Amino acid sequence: MAQKDTATLDALKQKQLLRVVTSSFYKELVKQGINKSGILTVSMDLLDYVTKKSHNGQHASGVSLYDFDIHKIGNNWDEDKSLNLGAVKLTPLNEEHISTVADWLKEKEVNHTFIRFFPKEVEALSAYLLSDTRDYLAVNYKDTFVGIIGADSIETGSRKLEMKKFIGTNQFRNKGIGKQATFLFLFYAFHIIKMNKVFIHSLDTNINNINLNSRFGFELEGLLYHDILIDEEYHDVLRMSLLKSKWDSGFNHTFQDDHSLSA
Repeated sequence: MAQKDTATLDALKQKQLLRVVTSSFYKELVKQGINKSGILTVSMDLLDYVTKKSHNGQHASGVSLYDFDIHKIGNNWDEDKSLNLGAVKLTPLNEEHISTVADWLKEKEVNHTFIRFFPKEVEALSAYLLSDTRDYLAVNYKDTFVGIIGADSIETGSRKLEMKKFIGTNQFRNKGIGKQATFLFLFYAFHIIKMNKVFIHSLDTNINNINLNSRFGFELEGLLYHDILIDEEYHDVLRMSLLKSKWDSGFNHTFQDDHSLSA
């Protein structure tokens, strides 16, 4: 594809993604009881904020989460099946983790993630998460098990997988642990199990998640309208994906698939 055509396609994807985010923001305002007048006020305030920032030369462009240093990954997968970045470590999920995950599934935060569709009973959950067709890892923070991240819908022929994740312990949320775990898992997906593509699904109302994934380099693939029914309400589902080539180019580095990186 010509460079001009690629740039046009990227601009179209960005426009579509912004349209989805705008729609999601609107739905959230309505859900909070904001009327049309209030929504118009919010719109004007946003425009005023952007204009003022631009005039002051302070408009922020955002910082890419590629600012993580790939060379700070502690890659001990060959030795003891672990990857770490600072205090965050990924290790294989095993049977001893399952009852804790089952407890996490009872929390209300799960209801607005795709983790809600996991089996709730311990035995069924174990069979699901530890299946040979999936590849889930334990997220550990300072040696405490705090979440899961892993591969669903693995397609070995086309070398792609669906990533799902959840920080289950409330006290460890909103501390950047999920971001570090995502960074580690993408390294795992592309350079340990040799995938070519990682894709994710997000509820359209989860603007924070959409923004997070965009900053990792995920791009819009499509919007599935009224695809999920939650509490008698249909939700659109956003699908985004990241290719290994884009991941690698984000570091301006040619990787060797010999697991040679270490802290």
